[in-house]
Amino acid sequence: MSSRAEAFDRWIRTSFVELNTELENLYFAQADRASVLGIGDSLKEQVRDEGHVYVAALLAEGNTGEGFDSGFNVLGNVGMYLASLRRHELTNPMREERSPFPEASSLALHVGASLGMAPRFSTAHLSTHNVAVNGIRKSFTSLPDEFLFIDENTRGILALEMAAEALTRVTHIGISSPVADVLFETAKHALGVVVRSNTRLIEDLDVERFFYSVRPYYKPYRVGRQEYRGANAGDFAGINELDLLLGLCRANDPYYAQLLVDKMLFMIPSDQARLRECMTRRSLLDDLLSLADEHAHADWFQRNAGAYLEVCEVFGQTASLHDTLVKRFIEMPAANLKEENLPGITASGPPLPVLLRALEVLRDMRLAADRSDISTRFADLSRLRHALR
Repeated sequence: MSSRAEAFDRWIRTSFVELNTELENLYFAQADRASVLGIGDSLKEQVRDEGHVYVAALLAEGNTGEGFDSGFNVLGNVGMYLASLRRHELTNPMREERSPFPEASSLALHVGASLGMAPRFSTAHLSTHNVAVNGIRKSFTSLPDEFLFIDENTRGILALEMAAEALTRVTHIGISSPVADVLFETAKHALGVVVRSNTRLIEDLDVERFFYSVRPYYKPYRVGRQEYRGANAGDFAGINELDLLLGLCRANDPYYAQLLVDKMLFMIPSDQARLRECMTRRSLLDDLLSLADEHAHADWFQRNAGAYLEVCEVFGQTASLHDTLVKRFIEMPAANLKEENLPGITASGPPLPVLLRALEVLRDMRLAADRSDISTRFADLSRLRHALR
């Protein structure tokens, strides 16, 4: 990493965090916590002007030839800087045709294109590739609720990736393998970690602090002329690998395929490659169903089909908990917002009712719910359950 990139990183980890935290405390002390205009203007200008110095220096230097880690770190830092400007209403895609920060946009576009990613900060920047320094991970603020949100999200992502890796290994040894039990057990245990992590968020995360002081940093913003959606907790391959390997979602389903296309550039390149490779595999559910008529009474089928269904059960619990998180931390507090504050409330861009309907469809696909209006694997899972003694 160049000296200029290191200087920018130090600023993001220190003054940037301090200024954002001070602003959040000012906003939170207001009667209308959603109102940020005209509050802490000198602090906002300090964020803008201090960050600009580092961005301009890096743009002049060019910083795409020092390997993935260096470029990825720069992309995350300039993305977090732009996200902070968006949060503090120094930019807003609804009132602009292009970003008012051309140097930051140019740097993000340059580095993003060189990495093959969207030119903004991604989920990985604050989770799986968030390098801690002296025990402190990168964040927008030093608020305890942001740390809780980042840490539990990261634990959940890591556990989902472990589960996906275990199920991928089942495809390497075959669904009838006598040693598949250890892999199904690993996947089941990892998904249990996700359940516990999400439960901690539900129990310990302050709804008001999350909604008013953490969530706003994940809003969409413009880079150049293009508006890019916010970072999404599902922007990693593992969750979709589980969908596809379990067979609960299918890559040839037009609804689900569009979801995969939309998220591809928000994932790190290695995750993009994993997801593309996974899309070529046959699901474990389809493997089991193809063998059910002939081998249902075999010990290996009873054992492995039962283990598969247990994994599906816990995976369904994670989907239900995610639905609870969305309702508790976004849908319910949003009901108290003034109408003028509702546009742009979601990280993914569409109005909240549209987002909620989309999440409901995805939840029910993962639960294999009995629905006639969307394609789920309800009938296929029922057939598999009936094949067990």
